[in-house]
Amino acid sequence: MQLTRYTDFGVRTLMYLAVQPDRTTLFRIAEITQVFDLSPNHVSKIVHHLGKMGYLETIRGKMGGFRLGKPASEINLGQLVRVLENSLAPIDCSKPYCRFTPACKLKGVLAQAVEAYLNVLDQYTLMDIVSNSDELLALLPDMSISMLQLD
Repeated sequence: MQLTRYTDFGVRTLMYLAVQPDRTTLFRIAEITQVFDLSPNHVSKIVHHLGKMGYLETIRGKMGGFRLGKPASEINLGQLVRVLENSLAPIDCSKPYCRFTPACKLKGVLAQAVEAYLNVLDQYTLMDIVSNSDELLALLPDMSISMLQLD
């Protein structure tokens, strides 16, 4: 099973925020887009969605930005994927219509596989996947100079 880019970028954004040493700092979309080379429009939609779902605290205005809305230890990966993914259906038997659909057992097998996939993700939090934050931070560019240019 492959996650959509939307979910991938949402998880990356949360990981980025979770590894930051100062949890009170507000971040901007421009920083995420620059660090991960993503479309500002795409990141804006993701940040808005994550804010609506409580994963981010968003503050509007000139001095606004966003930060984690709850501790990384309280962000369950399985639930996050369920929230971000538009559909977890592994196949679409209707496009084009498959003649086997009425009697197909593959759908059930794939549904079990998706359930198992989500059950594994349910065992982990955002904190679990950023427990090596020092290593992750070392892989990020120094944004202190870049962010001065973005403001």
